[in-house]
Amino acid sequence: MSTIANSTAAAPIVATEAATEPMSIAKPPGGSVLDRFKSTKGAKIAGVEQLLTALPHHRLSETGDWARLHPDEDNYWSHQLSFVRVPIQGTSRDLLHFILEDLADTYLPSKLILRFRLALATKPYDKFFLCQVPSLNLDNAYNETSLKGCHMAKEKWTMVTSRRDEGVDAYKVEFSRHDDAFPQPNWPKQSLGELVEVTFKDRMIETADHPGLLRLVGARQSSE
Repeated sequence: MSTIANSTAAAPIVATEAATEPMSIAKPPGGSVLDRFKSTKGAKIAGVEQLLTALPHHRLSETGDWARLHPDEDNYWSHQLSFVRVPIQGTSRDLLHFILEDLADTYLPSKLILRFRLALATKPYDKFFLCQVPSLNLDNAYNETSLKGCHMAKEKWTMVTSRRDEGVDAYKVEFSRHDDAFPQPNWPKQSLGELVEVTFKDRMIETADHPGLLRLVGARQSSE
C-alpha cells in the first residue's frame, strides 16, 4: 500500500485543569496516516486525475445506489483502523475522527471506539467515496453480508440494502441487471493514503491533549 508523509497538525488546545490526575501527553509517532492509526484489536492478520477535496465516507448500505469498490485490495483497501465520533458544537452530526489505538484504549470506553477498514469506492459516473468495510464481529449477519457485498463490488455493480422490513437482520446483496449499465470506474491515481489524509484533515487524534479527545473524556479546554 502506498504511504504518505506526515503532515503538521494544528496546535492543539491544552486542557487547563483535570478532574483527578493530569493526562499524560504522548508524542505522535512517525509513519503514514494509515500506519499510525492501524488497529489490531481482534483482527486476524493474513498472510493524472486528482481529488483535491474531501471524500464522503460511509457504509456500503448507506450508498443508496449501485457501487463498485476498487479491485486492488492491496493498495486501495486499508488495514483495520481506529475511529471515534466527536460531537462538534454547531453541527448536527458527530464527526468521525481517526484516533491512535493506544490513546483510545487508555482513555475511552470500548463502546466509543470504532474499528473498520476503508476502501476506495464509487457510485456510477465516478462519484467517489471511502467505504467503511467491516473487520470485526463478522459472525453478525449485518457485518457478514455487508462484507460480502464489499468483496462482490470489486467485480460488479452492487447494491446493499437492509432486510429489516422483512424481519431479517441482514443486508440484501444484489447486482445490476447489466454489467455495462454504467461506465467502468475511472479510478484516481492518487494513493489511498493521500485520499484519506485530505478527507480527514484536522480530524486525527494523535495526542492526549487533542480537543476531540478532551471533548470525549469531559476535560476542560482552554478558551484561547
